[in-house]
Amino acid sequence: MPDSDPSTRGPGAAAARLSDSQRIAPGTKPRANGGGRPQEPERKKLHLRPVWIVLILLIPCLALTLYYSQMAVPGGQVKGSLLPTTSYAMVLLLVNLDLIGLVVLTLLLSRNLIKAYFERRHRLVGSGFRTKLIAAFIGFSLIPTVLLAVVASGFLNKAVDVWFSEQIENVMKDSYEVARLQHAGHITLAVNSARAIGQELFREDMLIPEQRDLLIAAMARKRMEYGVAGIEVFSNKMETLTKALDANVPAVVLDLPIGQLVLQVINGKQEFTSVQEAQSGRLVRAGMPVASGSHSGELAGVVVVETYVSESLLTKMEGITRQYEEYTQIKAMKNPIKAGAYLLVAVVTVMILFSATWFGFYVARGITVPIQRLAEATEAVAQGDLTVQIDAKATDEIGTLIDSFNRMTQDLQGSKSKLEETNLTLLNTNAELDRRRAYIETVVATIAAGLLSIDRNGTITTFNPSGERILGLAGDRLQGRPANEAFKEFGLDLFQTAYDRMLADDRDDLSLEGQLDVQGKLITIGLNGSRMRDEANNDLGFVLVFEDLTELIKAQKVAAWQEVARRVAHEIKNPLTPIQLSAQRLRKKFFEKSPDLDRVFDEATNVIINEVGSLKHMLDEFAKFARLPAPQMTRQPLQDVLLETAALYRAAQKDIELLLDLDEDLPPINFDREQLKRVFVNLFDNAIQAMNQKGRLWVSAKYDTKKRRAVVTVADEGPGIAPEDQERLFVPYFTRKKTGTGLGLAIVRRIITDHEGQIQAGSNHPKGAVFTFDLPV
Repeated sequence: MPDSDPSTRGPGAAAARLSDSQRIAPGTKPRANGGGRPQEPERKKLHLRPVWIVLILLIPCLALTLYYSQMAVPGGQVKGSLLPTTSYAMVLLLVNLDLIGLVVLTLLLSRNLIKAYFERRHRLVGSGFRTKLIAAFIGFSLIPTVLLAVVASGFLNKAVDVWFSEQIENVMKDSYEVARLQHAGHITLAVNSARAIGQELFREDMLIPEQRDLLIAAMARKRMEYGVAGIEVFSNKMETLTKALDANVPAVVLDLPIGQLVLQVINGKQEFTSVQEAQSGRLVRAGMPVASGSHSGELAGVVVVETYVSESLLTKMEGITRQYEEYTQIKAMKNPIKAGAYLLVAVVTVMILFSATWFGFYVARGITVPIQRLAEATEAVAQGDLTVQIDAKATDEIGTLIDSFNRMTQDLQGSKSKLEETNLTLLNTNAELDRRRAYIETVVATIAAGLLSIDRNGTITTFNPSGERILGLAGDRLQGRPANEAFKEFGLDLFQTAYDRMLADDRDDLSLEGQLDVQGKLITIGLNGSRMRDEANNDLGFVLVFEDLTELIKAQKVAAWQEVARRVAHEIKNPLTPIQLSAQRLRKKFFEKSPDLDRVFDEATNVIINEVGSLKHMLDEFAKFARLPAPQMTRQPLQDVLLETAALYRAAQKDIELLLDLDEDLPPINFDREQLKRVFVNLFDNAIQAMNQKGRLWVSAKYDTKKRRAVVTVADEGPGIAPEDQERLFVPYFTRKKTGTGLGLAIVRRIITDHEGQIQAGSNHPKGAVFTFDLPV
């Protein structure tokens, strides 16, 4: 709202601003609302308060009117009554409130215009310029606003008529009828198909045991012929005789309970239907009794025909029904919607006019007020207040003058402000560094793993409490001492090995696992070393993180042997079953003096001999796995073993394309030639069997210069590895193949582990599996 109080205008007001009571006292900062005139913001707030109150009440009323007219009111009145519904009455009440708010807003706008008119008649300072600006803004906005309101009202009227036209209503109604008929069609298809199939079963007498094969074939044919989701035939004792189900229908739908429907048909001796809902769609079932051909008046069985309504079709049918119901409800609010739209256009029109008037006052005040603020601020500076700033906004020459004044006072106080800011920043930085250091020390002290850090000079700087607990050494016995000296004194050979290898190989990280004698007890330690670097990539030393793996390894071994025992028991049990059955059959034929005893004797003994041989072969493989010899390590090229193994498979497997990628920079490494050849043979055999003896096999050998490791990968384009089998691939006697002992990958892992390497399996993109292992160089 503009400040048009007569007491602040004219020559009298200028004299009042120069009086002592209106001057800025030293130390105060005049602002845009007048540091020397505290009454002005209060008058401004008093002028603005009615407008804000009206707007705060009017906007929610408009929103509620639109909501109740479009969403919440299903109809204008209760059926069979002349009185409107409660919701309809609420809409009428809200419309009246909107009209009242519109009238009040118009009165406030008129008040401002009348006030400006009287100020001009009294020739107050700035009233003429202010009146011209207001008239200009109102004139520029009135014509397009009224024209826009008229056009918008016409468009809204036509739009609402189109929304609720008879054509749209017919389309919605026809869509609803189509959705209803679609559901009825599935029921009719199921009932008619069940009747036809039931008559054919009765006519052909297919439910007798001698016609079982014919029944199965006929039902499969009938399912395709009628295009239904499934056909199920039951005996009069509710025994399933045959099922013909569509493989494209989700199993979770076809597995819905059917027993109640079959029981109803058997008890009632008449047809029944059921509609069952599932997460993947709707299943319609029609059960039809089948009379016995040999016993008049009795049921031979029940045939159930199933039709499936997919989830997408069901969702569309439900959506059409819901939209039709919503359209019917909303149509009753056609007139309130129109009224609300017209009211909204009227309110927007009045608000535009009000904004134009207010903006005229604002522009006028933006020109006259800055000059007054500058005079008051100059008086404050003259009295010694160098911190004064003028907040009045201006972009013309007056604004340049105000900016120059503000820069002058800022320059006078600049040095002091910068010094205070610098001191505050330094204090905050030091406090933040202290908090971070305390946080890091707390983390290091409380983590469960042991942590030992070595600086660039080889001195141990950190040894946390968890490390003291694991190694049984006090921190003060290691901290501050050279790492080589401390490791040697306390027999920390694993730490010494890791430290030496990272120094010698210039490695950034290293993982080792070994055993240490801690207070007469042998424990297994898992150690990970990393090189520390700062933001400039300068070497800061090493950090060694370690943990006691003794109990974990024991638990893993127990679990592994439990799995092996279970697998061995399962594999031994498999051949015992045919051996037992063959012996029982032979014994039966012998006591029966059967004429085909010789033939049965030959077949049974062959089965027993073959199964015993299979059992012996399995035990031999397990014995080989248990007696795997220690590797005989010699330094030799890894490429030679790969080329030799590849040559064997290229000669034997004509349909296998073997692709080799061997790094020429790979240096000779220490390994047992025969054992590593066995690794490649097992990996190649698994890949070829996975691809059914046909496909491409990729083999690569690379040299990781950073880790100083030889990395070998074997990838195929077979079906790949199931996620649930990922963790059990290397467990003895685990296999998904119909033949084989499941020891191949277990032997491969044993050999790679004996060579101080690691092996892992993953997915090959876009398809297949890939095995990767690394060996130290």
